Amino acid sequence: MSTPDHNEHAGRVSGMFGRIAGWYDFLNHFLSLGLDIVWRRRLVRAVRPGPTGRFLDLAAGTMDVTLELRRQHPTALVLAMDFALPMLQKGKTKLAHNRFAVQPVLADGRAIPLPEGSVDAVTIAFGIRNILPRQEAYAEILRVLAPDGRLCILEFGSSRRPIWKGLYNFYLNRLLPLVGRVISGDGEAYSYLADTIGAFPTADELVGELQAAGFVNVAHEPLMSGIVNIHVAEKPRSTGDTYFIGATQPPRAKATETTPAQAALPPHGPAPVSEPPASAEHASTNVTAGLRAMDQAVKAKAAPKKKAPAKAKPSAQTPQKKTTAAKTAKKTPAKKATTTPKATGKATPKAKAASGKKAESKKKAAPKTSGAAKKKG
Repeated sequence: MSTPDHNEHAGRVSGMFGRIAGWYDFLNHFLSLGLDIVWRRRLVRAVRPGPTGRFLDLAAGTMDVTLELRRQHPTALVLAMDFALPMLQKGKTKLAHNRFAVQPVLADGRAIPLPEGSVDAVTIAFGIRNILPRQEAYAEILRVLAPDGRLCILEFGSSRRPIWKGLYNFYLNRLLPLVGRVISGDGEAYSYLADTIGAFPTADELVGELQAAGFVNVAHEPLMSGIVNIHVAEKPRSTGDTYFIGATQPPRAKATETTPAQAALPPHGPAPVSEPPASAEHASTNVTAGLRAMDQAVKAKAAPKKKAPAKAKPSAQTPQKKTTAAKTAKKTPAKKATTTPKATGKATPKAKAASGKKAESKKKAAPKTSGAAKKKG
C-alpha cells in the first residue's frame, strides 16, 4: 500500500520532471546519441491491437511514445497519462493533426482513472522506476487492460551489474549528472536518474515481479548489451493461462460490479481485477467523458469524407431527367402520328391517278357504246 513516504516521493518526482520539461527531449536525444528514438520504436513494435481500439501510454512525458503509437497504429486512440503537467503541456505542442486521436490525462499510475478492460495495451518508457510501490501500478494496469492485453515496458538495465566493463556505470554515476547540470541547470534530476537505475531490479528480477503481480507470458529482450530492456507481459484471458517462464499463477480477485463508467465503454470478457482506488473510481467518469468527446472529434473530422454521398445526389436526380426524356420520347410518337396525314397526303396522288385512269377508261369505253348505239339506230 502507498504510504506518506510514497506520496511524498511521487510529489517530489513530479516537481522534478516539471522543472526539466523544457530540456527533457534534447537531453534524452543528446545523452543517448539518438538511440532513445530507436528504442521507443522497438517498444511500440511489441504492442498488439485488440478489441477496444485504445492504447494507454503511461508516464507519457512529452509524448514521444504516444506519437510513435499513432504512427505505427494510425487508427488507434491513445491516452497519454503522466503526473507532471509541464511534461504533458510540452508534449501537446507536438500533436498537430493527432490532437483528435490523443487525449492527455494528468493522473498517477497508482490510481489510473479508467474503467476495467478499457485499453488493449499499456506502454511505459523509462517511467516504471519512478512509481513506488510498483505493485500498485501493476494492479491498476491489469485492471484497465482488456483480456489478452499487453504491458510493454522500456527501462534501463540495473547498474548493479557491470556493463561494458563498468563503462556504463561510470557514465551513469559521473558523466550523466554533470552534463544534466550544465545543460538543464538541474543536476539533482540526473543524479536521481543514476540513483534509481542503480536501485532498480535486474531484468530477471523484474520478470519475477510481473509474474507475482498476475501477468502471464512474461519475457524480456535486452538491447545494447542490457543497457536497456524491453519487457512484455500479458493479462490472462482465462484462469487456464500459464506463464511463459514457469511460475504458479496467483489467485484471481473477484470481479467488481459494473459501474456507469464501465458500462459506457465496450464490454469485455471476464478478467482478473483488483479493487480500484477511490480516486480512480471517481475520476474514471471524467476520463470516460473525454473518451466520448475524442470519439466524436474523430468522427467529426471524418465527416467531410462522408458527405460524398450527398454530392452524388445529382446522380440520383438523373433518373428524373431520364423520365422527362422518356416522357418527351413518348410524346414524339404523337408527333409522328400527326405527320401520318403527310403520308396519306402522299398517297392521295396515287389515288387521283387511279381515279384518272378509271375516268380515261370510261371515256374510252364511252365511244364504243356510242358507236354501237349509232349502228343500232
